[in-house]
Amino acid sequence: MLNIGQIEEGFVLDHIEAGKSLTIYHHLGLDKLDNTVAIIKNAKSNKMGKKDILKVECNTDMLDLDILAFIDHNITVNVIEAGKIVAKKDLVLPKEIKNVIKCRNPRCITSIEQELPHIFVLADEKKEIYRCKYCEEKYTEVNAPKY
Repeated sequence: MLNIGQIEEGFVLDHIEAGKSLTIYHHLGLDKLDNTVAIIKNAKSNKMGKKDILKVECNTDMLDLDILAFIDHNITVNVIEAGKIVAKKDLVLPKEIKNVIKCRNPRCITSIEQELPHIFVLADEKKEIYRCKYCEEKYTEVNAPKY
């Protein structure tokens, strides 16, 4: 039996698609913080078969919901205060994401003007398609590595 202690203040990210917890860990900048972080990979789940879980002890306002929603808007976000769940936050696909992914189009202005932010806009909510704000290049995980 795996036993991970409770946190007093922070958040628990549940129902993460198996294998995506480290992506979330890096995108939220948790690797740069000196906080307690528990990563549970491939936990059994009745709903999903397997899932990942992240428990983070930190100030609850540091969580970037847009990054989480972009990675997987089906994640359950539990906000913890005084050791208890005080809120559950629903994730909604952000209309715009900035500096989370890079445009891979070599003719895009972001390739020439390196200081420009990489901004992607939600072009099709049903298909979850994002396009570069500058050149309209479609984002796919195959052609656009994340920061």
